[in-house]
Amino acid sequence: MSVVTPTHIRLDETGVAWLDDTNVKVVEIVLDKLAHDSSPEEIRFQYPHLSLAQIYAGLSYYHDHQTAFDAEIQQQLRQVDTLAAQAVNSPARRRLRQAGKMP
Repeated sequence: MSVVTPTHIRLDETGVAWLDDTNVKVVEIVLDKLAHDSSPEEIRFQYPHLSLAQIYAGLSYYHDHQTAFDAEIQQQLRQVDTLAAQAVNSPARRRLRQAGKMP
């Protein structure tokens, strides 16, 4: 008799890790853990459709691939900073300033 061990993780065609049978990326629960120091139980409160096994599997997958995840997170943060800097003087903000609705 063979034993099947569920991993609860699937990789899509681009290599992104997802919690199996969900539309939740592993990085999403990792960000909850990192940003709020959420426990698996607290993460489950935010994602009640996930099992604790799925959450633990996602966190375990993160720890097994932490360097790659941390690099991706840093790259996304740099992208956000770049977009925010570009938006400082966007046409919409200029119109709002001219209308006196924004400093």
